[in-house]
Amino acid sequence: MKKIAVLGSNGQLGNCIRKIAPDFENSYEVIFTDSKTLDITDEDQVNDFFYDNKPDYCINASAYTAVDLAEKEKDKAFAVNADGVAYLAQACADHKTILIHISTDYVFDGDTNLPYSEDDFTSPTGVYGESKRKGEELALEINPKTIILRTSWLYSEFNKNFVKTMLSLFSQKDQLGIVADQFGQPTNANDLAEAIMDIIQAPGKTFGIFHFSNYPETTWFEFAKKIAEFSKSSIQLNALTTEQYPTPAKRPARSTMSLDKIEEIYKIEPKHWENSLEESVKILIQK
Repeated sequence: MKKIAVLGSNGQLGNCIRKIAPDFENSYEVIFTDSKTLDITDEDQVNDFFYDNKPDYCINASAYTAVDLAEKEKDKAFAVNADGVAYLAQACADHKTILIHISTDYVFDGDTNLPYSEDDFTSPTGVYGESKRKGEELALEINPKTIILRTSWLYSEFNKNFVKTMLSLFSQKDQLGIVADQFGQPTNANDLAEAIMDIIQAPGKTFGIFHFSNYPETTWFEFAKKIAEFSKSSIQLNALTTEQYPTPAKRPARSTMSLDKIEEIYKIEPKHWENSLEESVKILIQK
């Protein structure tokens, strides 16, 4: 039986993979680790884990994701998102393990009106994006059997995310201002988990960079409006510009990604973001 190691299992994606893991228990042994059981910034820990478990697949869902805080914690962001990825990639190369590494739309600067392809030039606008781009480069350089999945605006019923924050604020406020001039694609982490398992089960593997999200593009404002609609909230939402809502780290104005490659090669058809969002909101309001 083939082994799958899921690193960062306490995060959104890790929890979503854990949720569907029983569906694959007859085909795969799935090993879950978190930062307490495996610190990917410790090269010795990484090597010991791979020596003891020898996974066929390693899903790296661990990451430093505090976009604004990264501006003050550059060393910490690079330790997890770049150095740690290099240790994983080397261990994967040593043990002939396929590495599935999760990256982000924040590797792009967002100064375009066209969807980004996997081959487009990357130009991060902040430390978080820089650290994730470095992780991509190291993973591909060190381990040829690497699949990088860039995703965006990730949410789920687990952990902290935009959808859960909105639902919480809707119950506390009468009105709320939301940025309306930043474009991107929401991604339900449950859909990403299923896409990863589809890739693992695919008979042949194509390595390299792929984009995965829900579709089509939207704005944070329109995203919030749908969260309000699906949760039957009566909150008044007001559109803001990026200038009206300054943040320590600059966000891409339009980080929309083309999904053609993953559809063509792995036959994965992303869902409409509104459909996936409605499913998650139903789960969250029942909790």
